[in-house]
Amino acid sequence: MGGSFTNYSKTIIRMKKDFETKFTGLAMIVGALFLLIGWVLLPHHVGEHFVAEDFPAINENFWLWVWLYRMHIFGWVIMGAGMMGLASITFRKPYRSLITPGAGIIIVGTFVSALSTAFYYSYGAWGIGQTMDKTPEAIQTWLDGVLFTAHYITCLARFGKVFAGAGLVLMGAGLLKWKVVDSWLSIFTILLGLTAMGIVMLIPVNFEIYKPVFYVKVVWLLALGNSILIKGVNLPETE
Repeated sequence: MGGSFTNYSKTIIRMKKDFETKFTGLAMIVGALFLLIGWVLLPHHVGEHFVAEDFPAINENFWLWVWLYRMHIFGWVIMGAGMMGLASITFRKPYRSLITPGAGIIIVGTFVSALSTAFYYSYGAWGIGQTMDKTPEAIQTWLDGVLFTAHYITCLARFGKVFAGAGLVLMGAGLLKWKVVDSWLSIFTILLGLTAMGIVMLIPVNFEIYKPVFYVKVVWLLALGNSILIKGVNLPETE
Protein backbone atom coordinates (compact mmCIF):
# COMPACT_ATOMS: atom_id res chain seq x y z
CA MET A 1 0.00 0.00 0.00
CA GLY A 2 1.57 3.16 -1.18
CA GLY A 3 1.10 6.73 -0.15
CA SER A 4 2.23 10.10 -1.25
CA PHE A 5 3.54 12.88 0.84
CA THR A 6 3.21 16.53 -0.05
CA ASN A 7 5.72 19.01 1.23
CA TYR A 8 4.23 22.29 2.20
CA SER A 9 6.42 25.29 2.83
CA LYS A 10 5.53 28.56 4.40
CA THR A 11 7.31 31.84 4.51
CA ILE A 12 7.99 33.29 7.91
CA ILE A 13 8.72 36.99 8.14
CA ARG A 14 11.47 37.63 10.61
CA MET A 15 11.86 41.29 11.48
CA LYS A 16 15.42 42.13 12.48
CA LYS A 17 15.69 45.24 14.61
CA ASP A 18 18.74 45.41 16.86
CA PHE A 19 22.08 47.15 17.30
CA GLU A 20 23.17 46.11 13.80
CA THR A 21 20.19 47.72 12.09
CA LYS A 22 20.44 50.83 14.28
CA PHE A 23 24.12 51.28 13.40
CA THR A 24 23.44 50.73 9.70
CA GLY A 25 20.53 53.17 9.64
CA LEU A 26 22.43 55.81 11.60
CA ALA A 27 25.48 55.47 9.34
CA MET A 28 23.31 56.10 6.28
CA ILE A 29 21.61 59.11 7.87
CA VAL A 30 24.85 60.65 9.13
CA GLY A 31 26.55 59.99 5.78
CA ALA A 32 23.70 61.70 3.93
CA LEU A 33 23.82 64.73 6.24
CA PHE A 34 27.60 65.03 5.90
CA LEU A 35 27.29 64.87 2.12
CA LEU A 36 24.52 67.45 1.98
CA ILE A 37 25.78 69.95 4.57
CA GLY A 38 29.36 69.78 3.33
CA TRP A 39 28.26 70.50 -0.23
CA VAL A 40 25.44 73.01 0.26
CA LEU A 41 27.38 75.24 2.68
CA LEU A 42 30.61 75.12 0.68
CA PRO A 43 31.60 78.77 0.04
CA HIS A 44 32.77 78.07 -3.51
CA HIS A 45 31.95 75.24 -5.90
CA VAL A 46 34.50 74.20 -8.49
CA GLY A 47 33.22 73.11 -11.88
CA GLU A 48 34.27 69.98 -13.72
CA HIS A 49 37.64 71.65 -14.36
CA PHE A 50 39.49 74.30 -12.38
CA VAL A 51 39.67 77.81 -13.81
CA ALA A 52 41.90 80.70 -12.73
CA GLU A 53 39.05 82.42 -10.84
CA ASP A 54 38.55 79.42 -8.54
CA PHE A 55 41.64 79.96 -6.40
CA PRO A 56 41.01 83.54 -5.22
CA ALA A 57 37.40 82.54 -4.48
CA ILE A 58 38.52 79.55 -2.39
CA ASN A 59 41.07 81.68 -0.56
CA GLU A 60 38.38 84.14 0.59
CA ASN A 61 37.01 81.55 3.05
CA PHE A 62 39.87 79.07 2.97
CA TRP A 63 39.46 77.18 6.24
CA LEU A 64 35.68 77.06 6.00
CA TRP A 65 36.05 75.67 2.47
CA VAL A 66 38.62 73.10 3.65
CA TRP A 67 36.57 71.79 6.59
CA LEU A 68 33.28 71.64 4.67
CA TYR A 69 34.98 69.79 1.82
CA ARG A 70 36.43 67.34 4.36
CA MET A 71 32.94 66.88 5.77
CA HIS A 72 31.60 66.16 2.29
CA ILE A 73 34.33 63.61 1.56
CA PHE A 74 33.76 61.81 4.86
CA GLY A 75 30.08 61.68 3.94
CA TRP A 76 30.98 59.24 1.16
CA VAL A 77 33.07 57.19 3.60
CA ILE A 78 30.27 57.01 6.19
CA MET A 79 27.80 56.07 3.45
CA GLY A 80 30.14 53.22 2.52
CA ALA A 81 30.03 52.03 6.14
CA GLY A 82 26.24 52.01 5.99
CA MET A 83 26.24 49.97 2.79
CA MET A 84 28.68 47.50 4.35
CA GLY A 85 26.40 47.24 7.37
CA LEU A 86 23.41 46.39 5.18
CA ALA A 87 25.46 43.82 3.28
CA SER A 88 26.53 42.21 6.57
CA ILE A 89 22.99 42.08 7.96
CA THR A 90 21.66 40.35 4.84
CA PHE A 91 24.66 38.08 4.26
CA ARG A 92 22.77 34.81 4.27
CA LYS A 93 20.93 32.66 1.75
CA PRO A 94 19.27 33.72 -0.50
CA TYR A 95 19.66 37.49 0.00
CA ARG A 96 23.42 37.55 -0.48
CA SER A 97 23.05 36.53 -4.13
CA LEU A 98 21.83 40.04 -5.05
CA ILE A 99 22.11 42.39 -2.09
CA THR A 100 25.74 41.65 -1.16
CA PRO A 101 27.25 42.13 -4.65
CA GLY A 102 24.99 45.15 -5.19
CA ALA A 103 26.16 46.76 -1.95
CA GLY A 104 29.75 45.86 -2.82
CA ILE A 105 29.55 47.63 -6.18
CA ILE A 106 27.95 50.66 -4.49
CA ILE A 107 30.86 50.74 -2.02
CA VAL A 108 33.38 50.60 -4.87
CA GLY A 109 31.59 53.43 -6.69
CA THR A 110 31.26 55.42 -3.48
CA PHE A 111 34.96 55.26 -2.68
CA VAL A 112 35.87 56.08 -6.27
CA SER A 113 33.66 59.17 -5.86
CA ALA A 114 35.38 59.97 -2.57
CA LEU A 115 38.81 59.75 -4.21
CA SER A 116 37.81 61.95 -7.12
CA THR A 117 36.27 64.47 -4.71
CA ALA A 118 39.49 64.46 -2.69
CA PHE A 119 41.33 65.52 -5.86
CA TYR A 120 39.29 68.73 -6.08
CA TYR A 121 39.82 69.34 -2.36
CA SER A 122 43.58 68.77 -2.57
CA TYR A 123 44.13 70.72 -5.78
CA GLY A 124 41.95 73.57 -4.58
CA ALA A 125 43.99 73.97 -1.38
CA TRP A 126 47.36 73.31 -3.03
CA GLY A 127 46.59 75.53 -6.00
CA ILE A 128 46.23 78.65 -3.85
CA GLY A 129 49.91 78.55 -2.93
CA GLN A 130 50.90 77.70 -6.50
CA THR A 131 48.94 80.55 -8.07
CA MET A 132 49.20 83.29 -5.46
CA ASP A 133 50.44 86.66 -6.83
CA LYS A 134 50.56 85.26 -10.36
CA THR A 135 48.97 86.81 -13.41
CA PRO A 136 45.90 85.15 -14.97
CA GLU A 137 48.12 84.04 -17.86
CA ALA A 138 50.60 82.38 -15.49
CA ILE A 139 47.77 80.68 -13.61
CA GLN A 140 46.36 79.33 -16.87
CA THR A 141 49.80 77.99 -17.79
CA TRP A 142 49.92 76.15 -14.46
CA LEU A 143 46.42 74.77 -15.02
CA ASP A 144 47.41 73.54 -18.47
CA GLY A 145 50.24 71.64 -16.80
CA VAL A 146 47.84 69.65 -14.62
CA LEU A 147 45.22 69.18 -17.32
CA PHE A 148 46.12 65.53 -17.94
CA THR A 149 45.56 64.64 -14.29
CA ALA A 150 42.32 66.64 -14.22
CA HIS A 151 40.97 64.75 -17.23
CA TYR A 152 41.82 61.43 -15.56
CA ILE A 153 40.00 62.48 -12.38
CA THR A 154 36.87 63.57 -14.26
CA CYS A 155 36.83 60.15 -15.92
CA LEU A 156 37.25 58.52 -12.50
CA ALA A 157 34.34 60.58 -11.15
CA ARG A 158 32.07 59.47 -14.00
CA PHE A 159 32.92 55.81 -13.49
CA GLY A 160 32.25 56.16 -9.77
CA LYS A 161 28.73 57.33 -10.59
CA VAL A 162 28.20 54.47 -13.05
CA PHE A 163 29.53 51.83 -10.64
CA ALA A 164 27.32 53.10 -7.82
CA GLY A 165 24.34 53.19 -10.19
CA ALA A 166 24.87 49.57 -11.23
CA GLY A 167 25.13 48.56 -7.58
CA LEU A 168 21.90 50.40 -6.75
CA VAL A 169 20.02 48.47 -9.44
CA LEU A 170 21.34 45.12 -8.25
CA MET A 171 20.81 45.82 -4.56
CA GLY A 172 17.39 47.34 -5.20
CA ALA A 173 16.33 44.19 -7.05
CA GLY A 174 17.34 42.08 -4.05
CA LEU A 175 15.55 44.37 -1.59
CA LEU A 176 12.41 44.22 -3.73
CA LYS A 177 12.48 40.48 -4.40
CA TRP A 178 12.63 39.54 -0.73
CA LYS A 179 10.78 42.61 0.60
CA VAL A 180 13.65 43.46 2.93
CA VAL A 181 12.42 47.05 3.10
CA ASP A 182 9.23 48.74 1.85
CA SER A 183 8.59 48.08 -1.84
CA TRP A 184 8.48 51.76 -2.78
CA LEU A 185 11.95 52.23 -1.30
CA SER A 186 13.30 49.26 -3.26
CA ILE A 187 11.82 50.63 -6.49
CA PHE A 188 13.26 54.06 -5.66
CA THR A 189 16.68 52.40 -5.34
CA ILE A 190 16.40 50.73 -8.75
CA LEU A 191 15.17 53.88 -10.52
CA LEU A 192 17.92 55.99 -8.95
CA GLY A 193 20.55 53.55 -10.19
CA LEU A 194 19.13 53.46 -13.72
CA THR A 195 18.93 57.26 -13.82
CA ALA A 196 22.52 57.70 -12.67
CA MET A 197 23.87 55.23 -15.22
CA GLY A 198 21.68 56.59 -18.02
CA ILE A 199 22.76 60.21 -17.56
CA VAL A 200 26.48 59.45 -17.38
CA MET A 201 26.58 56.85 -20.16
CA LEU A 202 24.11 58.36 -22.64
CA ILE A 203 24.75 62.11 -22.32
CA PRO A 204 28.31 63.13 -23.34
CA VAL A 205 28.37 66.44 -21.43
CA ASN A 206 26.63 65.50 -18.19
CA PHE A 207 28.33 67.40 -15.33
CA GLU A 208 25.54 69.96 -14.85
CA ILE A 209 22.74 67.54 -15.74
CA TYR A 210 23.86 65.05 -13.10
CA LYS A 211 23.85 67.59 -10.25
CA PRO A 212 20.16 67.03 -9.24
CA VAL A 213 20.86 63.29 -9.00
CA PHE A 214 23.23 63.99 -6.11
CA TYR A 215 20.41 65.59 -4.10
CA VAL A 216 18.03 62.76 -4.98
CA LYS A 217 20.68 60.30 -3.81
CA VAL A 218 20.91 62.12 -0.47
CA VAL A 219 17.12 61.89 -0.10
CA TRP A 220 17.26 58.18 -0.94
CA LEU A 221 20.03 57.57 1.60
CA LEU A 222 18.09 59.45 4.29
CA ALA A 223 14.92 57.49 3.51
CA LEU A 224 16.67 54.11 3.52
CA GLY A 225 18.58 54.89 6.70
CA ASN A 226 15.45 56.14 8.46
CA SER A 227 13.51 53.03 7.44
CA ILE A 228 16.22 50.65 8.68
CA LEU A 229 16.70 52.63 11.90
CA ILE A 230 13.00 52.75 12.81
CA LYS A 231 11.59 49.56 11.29
CA GLY A 232 14.62 47.31 10.94
CA VAL A 233 14.72 44.88 8.01
CA ASN A 234 12.49 41.99 6.96
CA LEU A 235 14.35 38.73 6.47
CA PRO A 236 11.78 36.20 5.18
CA GLU A 237 12.64 32.53 5.70
CA THR A 238 10.98 29.49 4.11
CA GLU A 239 10.21 26.46 6.24
